[in-house]
Amino acid sequence: MAYKRNTYGKDKNSIDLSFPQETCGLNDPHNFTSDQSQVQSDDVEGPLIGDHETQESEGGEAALPTYFVRCKKNPGHKQFIPIDTFTLKHLPKDFQHNDFYECIKVIADLTVRVSILINSQHRPKFWRKTTQPYPFYNMSHSRNMRTGSGRVWHVNKFQDGVKQDGGYRREACTKCWCRKCENSDSPSNVWWEFDVDTAAHLVFDDIEARYTTLRLFFDRDTSPVVIVDKVSVKFVNIEDDFCWLKGVTCDKNVGNKLMDMWEHFENVWEKVCNKYSASGSQHKFTFIVSHPHGCSKQVSLGYWKDRCKVSATSQFTYTTCTCPGSSGAYVHCVGFANWTSSDLVHSGSLKPGLNYSGFGRV
Repeated sequence: MAYKRNTYGKDKNSIDLSFPQETCGLNDPHNFTSDQSQVQSDDVEGPLIGDHETQESEGGEAALPTYFVRCKKNPGHKQFIPIDTFTLKHLPKDFQHNDFYECIKVIADLTVRVSILINSQHRPKFWRKTTQPYPFYNMSHSRNMRTGSGRVWHVNKFQDGVKQDGGYRREACTKCWCRKCENSDSPSNVWWEFDVDTAAHLVFDDIEARYTTLRLFFDRDTSPVVIVDKVSVKFVNIEDDFCWLKGVTCDKNVGNKLMDMWEHFENVWEKVCNKYSASGSQHKFTFIVSHPHGCSKQVSLGYWKDRCKVSATSQFTYTTCTCPGSSGAYVHCVGFANWTSSDLVHSGSLKPGLNYSGFGRV
C-alpha cells in the first residue's frame, strides 16, 4: 500500500489519517449518531494513491461468489445493504425523506457492473509524477476477468440517427451499432445510447473497452442476466482516475427501462440538490452503490473526512464501505453536487475504515 501526500507539515511522502479502526468507521449502519458525522475534516493536498479495488477472478464469473464469501476487508459485509432490502429507515434521521430515498434508489437502478477481460499494453508503469505502480501494468498477457462498478447517465433514444428529443448524433450514424447489429445485414434503425462513468484504472482505453461488458439491473443473485456488450471510450483522464464510456442497445425492453430510470433520476435529483445545496461541510454524509466482488449491487452509507481541492476538482476520503469490485462506483457526497450531477467515482482504499475517490467536478 502506498500514499503520496503533503499534509500537516509532515514529510511529503508520509500520511497520517487518524480515524477509528472499526470496520468502515461505523458500528451499525442502522444507527448513525451525530458524533460520527463530526469526524474532523481537512482540506488536504493530493493526490491520494492507495490500493485499487478492482475484483480479479481467475475463475471468471463462476468464482465471484467465492470472493464475496471469503472477503478479508469486510468479512460478512455487515455494513453493506442489499438494494432490494434498502429502506428509508436505513438512512440517518436528517435524511429520512422520500425524495432523498428515491434518489438513492434510482442511482442504484442506474448502477452497473463493469467486467473486463484484457489489460491494455498501453497502461503506464507508474501513476503520473509518482513511483507508485499503476494497476495491471505489463499484464496484457493476462486473461483473468476483472470487475468494478459504474453508473449510467444521459440515456437517449435514436431513430434513423435522430434523437427522440430532437437533434442528431455528432457522428453520422443512421443504424444501431451494437454487437448484434454491426454484424447484421439488417441493423435496427431504432436504438438507445447511454453514458457510463467509471474509473480509468478499471477501463483504461478503447483496447480494453472492446472486451468490456456491462451487466444491468443486477439487484439480487436471482436477477435475470442483462448484458450490454458493446461500449466505447469517450474520454479518459488518468490523473483524475475517471473514464467516460458510451454504451448502446437496440433491445427495446432494455432501452425503454433505462430511459424511464434516467427520467426518474432527473426528476428527483434536482429536488435533492436544491434541498441539500452547499450543505456538504455540515452533513458530511456520503453514499455509494456498487457491485462488491462482482456480485449483486449493495448500498453503503458513511461520512467523508478529507477533501483535496485542485483547481475546480476535488478528491474525498470517506468511511463509506467499499470492497474489491467497487472501483468506479459513483460517490455522492451530499451538498457537493449540482443539478447536473458530479463525476466523483470510487478509486481505492487507504487503510481499514478509510477509502477515497478520484477527482471530480464538485
